[in-house]
Parts: sequence; C-alpha cells; structure tokens
Amino acid sequence: MGRKLDPSRKEKRGPGRKARKQRGAEVELARFLPPGKCGLRRPAAAPRRPPPSDRRVSSRRARERQEEALQSRQKEAARQTARGRSGFSDGNSKWLAPAKAKKTQPKGNHVELSSDGEVEEGWEMEEEEDGSSEEMVDDYGASSSEEEELLPIEKAALKQKPEREGLSEDDSEEEEEEEAEEASKQKMGQKEEEGPDLQLNLDIDEQFKLPTSEEIEKEDILFILFPPAEPPDLHIIHQRIQGNMEVLQDFGAKREEGRSRQEYLALLRRDMAAYYSYSDFLLTKLMDIFPLPELVNFLEANEVPRPVTIRTNTLKTRRRDLAQALINRGVNLDPLGKWSKTGLVIYDSTVPIGATPEYLAGHYMLQGASSLLPVMALAPQENERILDMCCAPGGKTSYIAQLMKNTGMILANDSSAERLRSVVGNLHRLGVTNAVVSNCDGRQFPKVLGGFDRVLLDAPCSGTGVISKDPAVKTNKDEKDILRCAHLQKELILSAIDSVNAASETGGYIVYCTCSIMVEENEWVVDYALKKRNVRLVPTGLDFGKEGFTRFKDRRFHPSLKCTRRFYPHTHNMDGFFIAKFKKFSNAIPQAQKEPALEAAAPSATPDTIVTEPPAKKKKLEGSKADKEQKLPQPALKKKHSLQAQKRPLKA
Repeated sequence: MGRKLDPSRKEKRGPGRKARKQRGAEVELARFLPPGKCGLRRPAAAPRRPPPSDRRVSSRRARERQEEALQSRQKEAARQTARGRSGFSDGNSKWLAPAKAKKTQPKGNHVELSSDGEVEEGWEMEEEEDGSSEEMVDDYGASSSEEEELLPIEKAALKQKPEREGLSEDDSEEEEEEEAEEASKQKMGQKEEEGPDLQLNLDIDEQFKLPTSEEIEKEDILFILFPPAEPPDLHIIHQRIQGNMEVLQDFGAKREEGRSRQEYLALLRRDMAAYYSYSDFLLTKLMDIFPLPELVNFLEANEVPRPVTIRTNTLKTRRRDLAQALINRGVNLDPLGKWSKTGLVIYDSTVPIGATPEYLAGHYMLQGASSLLPVMALAPQENERILDMCCAPGGKTSYIAQLMKNTGMILANDSSAERLRSVVGNLHRLGVTNAVVSNCDGRQFPKVLGGFDRVLLDAPCSGTGVISKDPAVKTNKDEKDILRCAHLQKELILSAIDSVNAASETGGYIVYCTCSIMVEENEWVVDYALKKRNVRLVPTGLDFGKEGFTRFKDRRFHPSLKCTRRFYPHTHNMDGFFIAKFKKFSNAIPQAQKEPALEAAAPSATPDTIVTEPPAKKKKLEGSKADKEQKLPQPALKKKHSLQAQKRPLKA
C-alpha cells in the first residue's frame, strides 16, 4: 500500500524556484548615494521614542537642537557664498548645499514616516580622512530631525512663545501639582455649596405623604378598567411601606393633620398585600396577631424556605455515627440545637438526602424541627398505650416508638387511606414493631376503642404556619375555611379527651398541636375544651417558645393558656406551630347548666368545678313502676288509685 520510506536514502533539498534571496540593504541603498559615498555600516535600530511623561522635556531639547542646526546652516551658507563652490551656480548654492549639523541620532540606519506618509531614511557615513562627518540629504532635500517625532499638539506648542523656558523639570511638576490642588479645591467648594440643597431634598423626600381617598379610588378604577402591561414597581411600594411604618410608630409627631390612624393602616394593608401577594383577609388577621415591626419580619421569613432537618432513628444508629457517615458522603451538617438530642440540620449536600443508603436503611427520617416538639411535650413512657389520632405521614409515630424503645402499643390512626400507605412504608423502613395502623374517623374514635394512657392530636388546620412550604395559602384561605377547620378541631379534641383514661398510673395526658398561627384554631379550641371536659392545662416541658394569648381583641380566654406555646418562623427559624398539653382528672362528662345565674356565678371554664353525676337509680325505679302498672288489669288499677286518693289529705 503506497511507497515506503527508505531512511538510508537522503535526497538533497535546496531552495525552490520561488525562494530567491532578497538583496541586502547596501545594494538597495547604493542607488540613492553618490558614487564616492558607498561605505555603509551595519544598520542600527530606530531610536526609541520618549515616553509620554517626558514629552515636554524632549520638546524643549528638540527646540534647542533645531536652533543650533539653524545657526550652523546659516554659518555654512555664509562660508559657501564667500569662497564659491564648483559645480553649482549662485542661485542653486543655497538649497543644494549640504547642511553640517551635529549628529544627534545614534549610529546606524533608521527609517521614519513623515507627515506626508513618505519614507525618510538617514545613514551615518564613514568618517573621512580629516575626521569631519556630514549629514546626507535625501532626494527631496529634507534632512532627518526630531521635529517629525513630535505630536501635532507638541508642534503647535513650539510655534507659541514659551513662557516657561527658564523653568526646570521639578518646577514644572510642582506647578502641575498646584494646579491639580486648585482644581480639587474648586470642586470641593462646589460640592459644599450644593450640600445643603441636596440634604434639604433628602429631607423632603423622607417625609411620607398619605394619598387621598380619591387618588386611591382612581388608581383602583384605572387598574380594573385598564390593567397595566407591566407589574407595579415593587421598589416604590416597598419605600411606601417603610415610610408608612415610620409614621405609625410615632403617629403623634409624624402624622398629617386631619388624617386618622385607620387611613394609614388601610394603605399599609393594601401595599403589603400587593408587595407580598397576600389576600386582604389573611393580612388583616396577621395584623391583628403581630405588631407592625414583627409583622414585616414574619412576612419576610415566609419568603425564605426553612432549613432541612432530619431526625436520627436511635432504634438503628446513634446521631454521632450517622453524622460521620453523612459527612463522608459530602453533607454539610450541624446538630439541630441543645433542646434536641436526635436532630440534625442540613446546610448543603452533594448527594440527595432522601436517597442515601443511610436513609434507605432507616437510619434517619426527614422531619421538620417543629414536628419534633409535640412528641417531646407528650413524653411517652415505656409499656404505655398511646394513640396518634392523625398520624400521616408517620414521623411523629416513629418518634414515639423510638422513645418507647419499641415497647408498649401505638395505635396509628388516620382518616385518609391513601396517606396511610406512606405511614406503613416509613414504619417498616425505620424498624417500628409496636405500632398498629387503623383507618377510622377520629370524631367517632371513642366508640371504637378507648382507655389510652396518652393521646397525640396533630389536628388538620389551615396551614398558615407553613406558608414557606405552600405559598398558595396566601390567597386561597378565607373566613369560612378558618371556621370550618376550627369546628373540626373542636370535635377532634373532645374525641381525643374522651379516649384517654384519667385513672392511668403514668398517663392521662393529651397533646394538641396545629401548624397554624390563627387564634380561632388554637386558643379558641383549647378554651372550648376546658369548658366542655374535665381537663386542665399543664406545662409542655419546652424551654423556648412564646406564650399563648389569654386575650385577643374582644375575647378573654382562661388564664392557664399561658402554659401553651407558640413558635414562629421569624423568631425560632422553624415552621409556625402551636402546642398545648392537657391533663385529664376525671372521666365523667360535665353536664351543661341550664340556669344563667349559675353560669355567671361559676364560669364553666374553670377546670376544678364539681360535677354531680346524674341520678340514674331514680330513673330506673320510675321506669320499673311504670312497667308494673301497665301489666296490672284495669279494675285493679282503679282500686289502687282510689286507695291513693284516700291517703292524701283533703284541702280546706
């Protein structure tokens, strides 16, 4: 295949047909020289152009050299005219005479471009026998000088009369510095003059002016009729919110005359609803719960997701071993806090947290930090019977089994059969063996099974505490949804209390929790349970968290609601949560008192009220007498009634 290369055979290679040597500079330049002046030396590099900082000095030196060359030319011209010259006429002797000037350039050849774009060449000739050297003239009679090296602006400066010929280089630098200082002083003076005006403008801008109701109505009408193509400027709305809050914090000093506080609050609510995308109803509820500075912090915290947290499954591993295994996989983590012995917070990870071998082996559970708190408040003991009424997806149930060390019995109930699938999967993965899963309605649960030592009720709610997870809550909740959830929660909490055995040696506790911050779903429900059942509130055992409300607007709740705990995303960096812990002291159900005077004297909210049991024996006796009378024949009944009438005393 093809010719093979023989390394022993070497072919001679030379210049090709087109590779011709270029003639040297001596041959080319000899054509422009006279016949006797052909001795050229080795060409040297062109002279280096001075840097821009030394151009002023170089221009002064060039001017001096130009004057010297001019004087020498004049002397030579006078000398030539005096003695005459062969080969030239008197008319041509002036411009054909070669100029004798001192050579200022280095020896060698240099090529330059003139202003006309022509090439100027200069050569240094060999010294003659008498030691004199002459500068050669090119074809056009122009000798090479440093004048062509100058910039156009420098040439213009040479034409003007120099005012600083006697100044040295240091003096010129000092003058430049003085001029720069004067210019800077002038600028500073202008800034100082403009300073008060600028400050005055800032003060004017900082004053918040409330728009009139007519302007607001016009904006609303225009927005409805002609919706803008672009969304509103959020920066302007944010500035208006800040200005409005500053006025509200010092309302007496900063408010406009003739404007009420309600007008400022209405504008603030309108701007916040537009800036944070909340419904007017929900924002009104939040403004009733939080003070204004805290409200902004809460709204900002809902825009940021909560940190990812996991709970160590101590049934299979220890937290130290789990943390080391995850760190080896590229997970950046830290302990959750001093209050938790099993929690870890995940900052970032190179692997998916929900698909590691440790997760699949059941060493940990992905669970929010706020979901650990209800189980810690419940404090389950070993060998107890515990009911988790709303257990899906199984995080709290597995935590209870972990604290009980797989002893006793846990009944995990949920009304949704689809959600129970995740519960079963998590319990199998985590190694829980003491749990029984049921699918029943929690409101009917005491009829199914009762007598539990402890009950955990994580009631379904509106989800206003987990807005960072579900932003749709901002707009899809209204008053009906809140009241519907509150009614369901009241039914569930009564059912949970009835499922607990008050005579339990170690238990008798109920923990009620929601992931909502609405008062209607938390304190209102707890106060209702205190009135309807023989329970009282006890401390939750949690060292942090804010106390629950004992009064809200025109409502007054039981003073023991201080034992409840509220958790917020902007203060505790976890989902919004509410926790209350009850202790049941009697299995009897109190009866509603009919007389309003007794209700006013002894309110039913106090848990220590004495309840009288219904007279069941009297009812049984009356029922037995009626049955006997029905069994007797009619003549016997007539005789009996006549005897009873005789025994009664006659009235006067």
